[in-house]
Amino acid sequence: MEIQTIGVVGAGAMGNGIAQVCAQAGYAVIMHDREDAFVQRGLGTIQKSLGKLAEKGRFSPAERDAIYARVTPSTTLADLAVAQLVIEAVFEKLDVKRDVLGRLDSLCPPETILASNTSSISITKLAAATQRPDRVIGMHFFNPVPIMQLIEIIRALQTSQATFDTIRVLSVRLGKTPVAVQDSPGFVTNRVLMPLLNEAMFAYMEGIASAEDIDTAVRLGLNHPMGPLTLADYVGLDVCLDVLEVLHRELGDPKFRPCPLLRKMVDAGYLGRKSGQGFYTY
Repeated sequence: MEIQTIGVVGAGAMGNGIAQVCAQAGYAVIMHDREDAFVQRGLGTIQKSLGKLAEKGRFSPAERDAIYARVTPSTTLADLAVAQLVIEAVFEKLDVKRDVLGRLDSLCPPETILASNTSSISITKLAAATQRPDRVIGMHFFNPVPIMQLIEIIRALQTSQATFDTIRVLSVRLGKTPVAVQDSPGFVTNRVLMPLLNEAMFAYMEGIASAEDIDTAVRLGLNHPMGPLTLADYVGLDVCLDVLEVLHRELGDPKFRPCPLLRKMVDAGYLGRKSGQGFYTY
């Protein structure tokens, strides 16, 4: 099956980034969200991102405009029925994702591939919510999507080899580097990353050092480009908590127990950059 049109469910930070890279690769894109205000905000982000890339010489003004024109806004999920691939990028909650995939399953032709951008949830569980489990797969992009090169391709127990091969080829066409990952909580990156961020939060909660000094120590001592608390704010503290809870519940290992301070901050609405307050003020 040749993929010509890609649907994206969710116009937030991940969704509009996925829509942008797909449009840059020449695909027609339908970007959907439940409210027009969300879609328009996502379109504005794409327009701003493409403008910056054009200023840097990546595209001519005509190419920039052509890429933007390939993204069609939608607030009706049925619009995505014309796509050969639909990627969901909604909240990191199992019930929300299962609901979206179940509705897409009833709307899209049987040959359409349904992909999830989940960063931690079992693709096998998501595939079981559909009548096409062999055509369900994980495509874990990284934020900011237009810049980050990696895609984790996660194969559910039910995913066919043909589906996997199609998505691997597509990932390369998007300019990304795909890595094959078996369906396991947190996959590779978050299974490694989240304990690091969590431990930095424990160190801060216990008063071992200030947020600035913890970040400086990791940046300079471990040669990381960004400190762990800055990175947690960037990812979103609510997302960090969701992923840690999945890891803790599914793997049963106490090393994944979320830091109590993280829970309190999320309860307070301190979610990092997107709320203006996290371990730092923005």
